Amino acid sequence: MSTQKSAPMPALSVKVVEIERVLSRITYLAGRARQHERLMAMAGLDLDRAAVTVLRHIAGSDPVRPGVLAVRLSVEASHVTRQLRQLERDGYVVRVADPEDRRARRVQLTDAGLEAVERVREASCRGVELALADWAPDELDQLAVLLRRLVHDFMAYAEAPLAV
Repeated sequence: MSTQKSAPMPALSVKVVEIERVLSRITYLAGRARQHERLMAMAGLDLDRAAVTVLRHIAGSDPVRPGVLAVRLSVEASHVTRQLRQLERDGYVVRVADPEDRRARRVQLTDAGLEAVERVREASCRGVELALADWAPDELDQLAVLLRRLVHDFMAYAEAPLAV
């Protein structure tokens, strides 16, 4: 057993602690089952959270191999396969030939899948609009700028080599 002590972590600023708490709370609120049910009611759809996530990821790219989709979602391939099977049965996705490998298949949205994603986006935007209805236009502008910067910086951090 090693007796070597690791260097103490530097103290976190009160602002960073508060930002982390707020981000955790937003993540929790956005992922709640009740919120998803509200979103589906507004969109007029009956899809589970995993199906919506898969559809939105497919919509954001060219036709994609299921394995690549699983990596992007950070889930097991079998989870994606089950979701895709159900989405295919429901008419939201279709498998197409992979132009780079005739043995492989890619998945793309059908017209019904595109419509479902658009309805989810519209309902989601309506929900955000209602939640932020009392915000001034300049506050919304500032929030949009800061959120874009936050996502950019988080992506840069996530892709940076791990410092040991």
